[in-house]
Amino acid sequence: MSTDLSSSDRLAAKLRGFGPLGLLAIVVILAGAFFPPLAAILALVWVWLSRTPWREIGYVRPQSWTRTIVIGIAFGVAFKFLMKAVVMPLLGAPSINQAYHFLAGNTAALPGMLFVLIVNAGFGEETFFRGWMFERLGKLLGSSTWAKIFIVLFTSALFSAAHYPTQGFPGAEQAIVTGLVFASIFAVTGQLPMLMIAHAAFDLTALAMIYWDFETTVAHFIFK
Repeated sequence: MSTDLSSSDRLAAKLRGFGPLGLLAIVVILAGAFFPPLAAILALVWVWLSRTPWREIGYVRPQSWTRTIVIGIAFGVAFKFLMKAVVMPLLGAPSINQAYHFLAGNTAALPGMLFVLIVNAGFGEETFFRGWMFERLGKLLGSSTWAKIFIVLFTSALFSAAHYPTQGFPGAEQAIVTGLVFASIFAVTGQLPMLMIAHAAFDLTALAMIYWDFETTVAHFIFK
């Protein structure tokens, strides 16, 4: 029994480190980045096998789930309206999201999109880009202020780049801003639940704007 435990301990230590096995684990998880929920699941398997404390990837139980859910939804919805009405117009983005405009009035596409947005954004992207990446880069670079600033900038740049293939430059612009905001909050709090809820609420609000076709109205609400 002691030999088994010793072997398990050694495996966990190697997975947490940056030797051949640790680097292989990183490559495998990064390879799943084309589909964030897959990358997130692989990251969670790594957390379990490496015996990394769940809190180190932001999986921290809130003191109040009710408050966390309310704050997350309110923040996500308000943030999306702010982005659409103020930030994106200032960046010169079009008022219509052409990549997803096919969803306008498209009831048949709603169930699939609702699932994708909640699982992909709320769970996948937050676990992968914030939780797991912050843990790995934090272990590599340390916990100094400059290290945290670099991690926020680096992960936000990757988050933005991941949105370019499907949403083009406007999508990448929006993602760099949202990435910086979400990453900064995570750098300060170290907790993912509120961000998961806020991210899902953000994307669901975007879907509502497209489906009910009031994107242009919001985009021109302040800047006519």
